[in-house]
Amino acid sequence: MTSSKLIVPRKLSGFMELPPYKQIVLDDMVNKIRSAYQSLGFMPLDTPVLELSEILLAKSGGSIDKEVYNFKKGDTDICMRYDLTVPLARYVAMNSEQISFPFKRYQIGKVYRGERAQKGRFREFIQCDADIVGLDPLSLVADAECLFLVDKVFSNLNLQIINHISNRNILFGICEGLGYKENTENILIILDKLLKIGQDNAKQELIALGVSEENALKLIELTQTSGSFDEIIKKIENLSDNEVFKKGISELKEISSYLKSFNLNTDRYILDIGIIRGQNYYTGTVFEAVIPSHPEFGTVCGGGRYDNLAGYYTDKKLPGVGLSIGLTRLFDLLDQSNMLPEFKLTNLTLQIIPLGETMEECLKLLSYFQNDITCEVNYDNRSFKSKMKEANKKQIPFVLIVGEDEVKSKTYSLKNMTTGEQFKLSKEDCLEKIKEDLK
Repeated sequence: MTSSKLIVPRKLSGFMELPPYKQIVLDDMVNKIRSAYQSLGFMPLDTPVLELSEILLAKSGGSIDKEVYNFKKGDTDICMRYDLTVPLARYVAMNSEQISFPFKRYQIGKVYRGERAQKGRFREFIQCDADIVGLDPLSLVADAECLFLVDKVFSNLNLQIINHISNRNILFGICEGLGYKENTENILIILDKLLKIGQDNAKQELIALGVSEENALKLIELTQTSGSFDEIIKKIENLSDNEVFKKGISELKEISSYLKSFNLNTDRYILDIGIIRGQNYYTGTVFEAVIPSHPEFGTVCGGGRYDNLAGYYTDKKLPGVGLSIGLTRLFDLLDQSNMLPEFKLTNLTLQIIPLGETMEECLKLLSYFQNDITCEVNYDNRSFKSKMKEANKKQIPFVLIVGEDEVKSKTYSLKNMTTGEQFKLSKEDCLEKIKEDLK
């Protein structure tokens, strides 16, 4: 093929592609998140990337419809999943007769949104979700368990977070008590973007909805109320006699008691009335975790309670509570801020280098070592010197040199590439030495 006919290799914007040494770190993060989920009994679920459009778009609307990757195959209208919650709803509705409730599932997988690619925004990204779905009613212990799980996940990742927790019934009840029941959703949308648009703009938008200036200022002030659960509940619990508001206060008190029972460090969560979560399917507890040392990261994990997960697909009321971590975005933020663990260029512990006609012996040794450590045979047709240079470049910690004399004596030259030390040992002693030096 002539150079004029070559296609320039390139990838779509908004799709992360990592070199192997960074992928090792990302995979390790996935494993730590999975370990946290499994430690509390959440079971794995892997739904298809492709769903019928009728199913996937039933609960969407608004900007999501414009972002969904949608196509036809024959007469079938298909979408690529844009989150993991709608597929969960479909799965639960389809299998509710076989599922044991409460159903605790986690899913770690890629989702797709055709939005404009920009910093911190990807078109393909990994979501790490965990949800508890019950038959009505679902105990508030489930909400507390998800909050506990958030803390456990980020402890596994060695990241210090503060989880900002609230209950949407607080603001729903206040708005209803002030006579704005019909406009509550629109009011909450404005309050949810307070940090982006500023107090003055928020006040003007609220007034345009018919909220008095006095009440607009009260609502803005309330959303800026945060602190310890006991302190904030005491401060706000008498603000309204509205039943929805009182329900929110009662739920916050109950969850606070459960979090104390979980022995959750009180330095790692607060009650923050400003947490609203824009999605209107949230009906109670809502939360957003942030890394206090890097507020510019924004929310690194969010979630909450929803009363009717699968209402579009079944008559059964299936309340749930869950959390979601946008791992691709989090990884990118940590990478850009030099907060990732030190990169390893390989996941290998040992490379076996044959000298002369010893390949068969090297493969036997590989079979022996690979049950305990990661290893490979270097079968490139290059000089011994170049192979040693390559092992050093890949930061492989140990090299086993296997020549014809070693095969006869069954003692092999083991070199520690970090210290430069070299030993003549049996294969059993080589394995023990490697394990000892790795401690």
